Amino acid sequence: MRQYKHYLLINVIAHSTPPELDPILTSSSSSMANLPRVLMVAEKPSIALSIASVLSHGQMSTRRGSTEVHEFDGMFRGFKAHYRVTSVIGHVFSVDFPEKYQNWATIDPQDLFDAPILKKESNPKAHICRHLSNEARGCSYMVLWLDCDLIESTGFDMKDSKRKVYRARFSSVTEKDISKAMDNLVEPNRDEALAVDARQEIDLKVGVAFSRFQTSYFQGKYQNLDCRVISYGPCQTPTLGFCVQRYMHINTFKPEKFWALRPYIIKDGYELQLEWERRRLFDLEAATVFQKLVVEGRTAKVMDVSEKQEVKGRPAGLNTVASSALGFGPQTAMHLAERLYTQGFISYPRTESTAYPSSFDFTDTLRAQVSNPIWGGYVQRLLSDGFHKPKSGTDAGDHPPITPMRAATEVMVGGDAWRLYQYVCQHFIGTVSPNCKYIRTKVELSIGGETFHCTGQRVTEKGFTAIMPWSAVDEKKLPSFLKGERIEVIRVELYEGNTAPPDYLTESELISLMEKHGIGTDASIPVHINNIGERNYVQVQAGRKLVPTALGITLIRGYQCIDPDLCLPDIRSFIEQQITLVAKGQADHSHVVQHVIQQFRRKFSYFVQQIEHMDALFEAQFSPLADSGRALSKCGKCLRYMKHITAVPPRLFCGTCEEVYYLPQKGTIKLYKELTCPLDNFELVIYSVPGPEGKSFPLCPYCYNSPPFEGIDTLFGASKTPNAPAKTKTGSGMPCSLCPHPTCQHSVRNQGVCACPECEGTLVLDPVSFPKWKLNCNLCSCIVLLPEGAHRIATTSNRCPECDSAIIEIDFNKKTTPLENGATLHQGCVLCDELLLSLVEFLKRKSKELIKKMEKAVHSSTTSGPAVPGEATKTGTSIIDTAASAVQSFAPVNQIHQHLCAFHFYADDMARQVEAHHFCSHVNEEMRQCLIYDGPDANARLIGLEYIVSEKLFMTLPDEEKKLWHSHEWEVKGGFLFMPGVPGAIQRQDLDKVAKTYGKVFHFWQVDLGHELPIGLPNVMMAVTRDGQLFHEMIQEAEKRFGVSVEGERDSRAYMTGPELGIHPLANGGGKGMKLELREVDIKPVESVGSVFV
Repeated sequence: MRQYKHYLLINVIAHSTPPELDPILTSSSSSMANLPRVLMVAEKPSIALSIASVLSHGQMSTRRGSTEVHEFDGMFRGFKAHYRVTSVIGHVFSVDFPEKYQNWATIDPQDLFDAPILKKESNPKAHICRHLSNEARGCSYMVLWLDCDLIESTGFDMKDSKRKVYRARFSSVTEKDISKAMDNLVEPNRDEALAVDARQEIDLKVGVAFSRFQTSYFQGKYQNLDCRVISYGPCQTPTLGFCVQRYMHINTFKPEKFWALRPYIIKDGYELQLEWERRRLFDLEAATVFQKLVVEGRTAKVMDVSEKQEVKGRPAGLNTVASSALGFGPQTAMHLAERLYTQGFISYPRTESTAYPSSFDFTDTLRAQVSNPIWGGYVQRLLSDGFHKPKSGTDAGDHPPITPMRAATEVMVGGDAWRLYQYVCQHFIGTVSPNCKYIRTKVELSIGGETFHCTGQRVTEKGFTAIMPWSAVDEKKLPSFLKGERIEVIRVELYEGNTAPPDYLTESELISLMEKHGIGTDASIPVHINNIGERNYVQVQAGRKLVPTALGITLIRGYQCIDPDLCLPDIRSFIEQQITLVAKGQADHSHVVQHVIQQFRRKFSYFVQQIEHMDALFEAQFSPLADSGRALSKCGKCLRYMKHITAVPPRLFCGTCEEVYYLPQKGTIKLYKELTCPLDNFELVIYSVPGPEGKSFPLCPYCYNSPPFEGIDTLFGASKTPNAPAKTKTGSGMPCSLCPHPTCQHSVRNQGVCACPECEGTLVLDPVSFPKWKLNCNLCSCIVLLPEGAHRIATTSNRCPECDSAIIEIDFNKKTTPLENGATLHQGCVLCDELLLSLVEFLKRKSKELIKKMEKAVHSSTTSGPAVPGEATKTGTSIIDTAASAVQSFAPVNQIHQHLCAFHFYADDMARQVEAHHFCSHVNEEMRQCLIYDGPDANARLIGLEYIVSEKLFMTLPDEEKKLWHSHEWEVKGGFLFMPGVPGAIQRQDLDKVAKTYGKVFHFWQVDLGHELPIGLPNVMMAVTRDGQLFHEMIQEAEKRFGVSVEGERDSRAYMTGPELGIHPLANGGGKGMKLELREVDIKPVESVGSVFV
């Protein structure tokens, strides 16, 4: 799948509601309704905030959506208008094949050349498209504040758009640039948009077709082939080709011996080595003859002394290539630069231009740097004495060179970002500084008829090198020489050396080659270089040198054997030439795509026919998988033994099914008692890391590579590799300790003991840790040591009534048992049992700090309040309860499926706030009903009820009824509603649905007033709708008790959205307080009662 880097389709919002039908518009104030509306879309939330702040002069209102929306009134193209400023987040759209073409097993890669393509929302959970469509309602104009480069161009369908669309061209988020961009809005270029479409389609079809074929052919065929996807790309492969070409040059280079004369003289106390005019000879005999002549000459005669004024010119403006000079990798440098740009410290960093525009304001830009303690004085002198006009440079037509936009300090930006900012500032100042001037002295001497020379350099004006010391001229002093004088030669050396090959390409050199041959853009070049490293085609060594791996070399050699065009830069140049024709309106988009695809289809067919040539190279370099490894565990599909390959990456290989199953790295793998997975019949293996901090866990090879439960992969960071056959990354997958299967005895459901106090995971019993028993967290590195030397420790099906942790059973050693009378068997909760609490220990902590933390999290979780009055429960009552529970059904209560913690405030008094623990059951997909308690423990008080309904059901309610209901959007997105103990990645899947619902709550027990019994009328309760409504202390206390982070969850839930139609204006009490009142009414007796019970 190929992604658009901020590719926003205007027709996403083209069909949204016109102004006259906009429900938001018609319900708004009349002043707003009478103004035309302008939607402005930036590429990032921070840039949207900067734009809105500048244009509104800080007078704006902000509300939450998928991204924040800033609203204000202002002037737009000569008339007053109402603005909505929002943004996208990262990639908006991706281009991919339909689902039908995603199956590697059934689709021939050659069919992809004719396959249709789809544009998909890159992150559906962020709901950016729906957000933009909602915000566009009623808007007559749209302004795009996105990247202006060709690759960043905006695709659109002008025929479908009823709005006037403009693009703002800007290179920094300063007030001056934003205002200037607003005064010079332009219309998007349709041809450039079509060119982007063409590039995306070509890259997708060509890259995926070749990548699928190569991967399917070679994957699982060789033992020491460390790769998951053997990818091809029209940009990526020629990039790798440059690295391999340099490697081949080095590898085939034959050093040749040479000899050179090096005479030495002493002048004014300085010993000088003279350089031979012939430089070197490759004939020893001839060199020896010349040496004899020079030795016999004995003295050196000065033939000429010349001095010449030299100038080292100040640099041109800084572009992307120059920014790599800091020693960072291209990807790192770009990330740092983008951060500085979004913070407003530098101008747009992705530029190929080194020429400043004629309108550039150098004076203001320099003035901003006067306050800097390092170079402020230098800048002040420049302003006083007059700065110089910079070099003309190259105008690539994209953005101006990278320049500082405002002053910063190391404290403000920090670390590597400061180093980059400092470099940008010093380079900019250098571009308007004087040239560096120096005098170069050359002395020519004659010895025995041979000519020699020595040179010196003396700086007369430092110029720009005073601010850019890394560019300074190396000074070399020479003593005074007079023409005609003779100087004694003290010795003559015959130096023997060898010619040397060039070094490996550095990232900076590779960037220059890519730019020279038109491979990639300033935006994509760092990505291509990063990709060939991540895919193990090259390794970055000291000095940022790129050394090809055996895989990278073999791939390029294979292309060269079959079709050299596939790895030459000409292939990308050919594509770019065709796309440029589209961008200039000189060629039809569909014809160009068809023509290029046809060329590659022919190349692909030939490549497939000749693949044996590449395979021969692979076979010579790598070991066949079928000949490697040892039999270990049975395949669940064919029931034959699979071979364990220990080479990186470790994996199991089934020769019968020809399937590969990757395993965790950096540990040992053993068969686990010949036990099988109940889901797929694969034999389980045990993964172990040795040492006191090591962990062990069982895993099913198939489940580990293809997790069978939706959403479980988000827990361990697995992600689908685009167009890759496997679901997980090498070395990360679902072990049994994460499996929620209810009947598998190794799953977290059966081996999990209690919640981890350090993260959102679960402490799971390590099944093979005897005799040093321990609990391991299934998500983090937390380890709890259990009593050492016990014969057996196992989990039971019983739960602790206090904290709901699993009860464990320990069979102590008779000699070391802590139990009375020599007893050895004991059951208890690791958090609540006094004996077990005294025996467990957190690894690397001498104290019981962690266990205390765990215990406190459980036993202090109940909201403090007065004890309920009344006599303690009697034994007889308990017996009756037990007997009743044995025969009665509690079906409604047993349907409770989740525990939600939230905060409610009284609808008539926001200052009265309570923590509310909801125990909920689903009536159906559109309704839930919840019992609300004041805490999560067994003795918590039932204080209220809540009904939760979907937006669809809410809209069916009468208007007066709607006022009793509140929206959950901000409660969820703000992080104030959470599921205690449930991993964040799991709970967010359900909370994404809750954010779109409405709830109706009544509380019957006013525990906040200290009432011992439920006194008074029921109270309507509401939920938070914005920041600042909840007491900070209440939030902090809950965070401590339940180990959650409201701010952390808020960031993780930023993609969520509320009701599709927006929060209904009548919800949340219609913005007003509400209170129930009791009043007497007359009631008539019921005449139809047939009998009276006395």
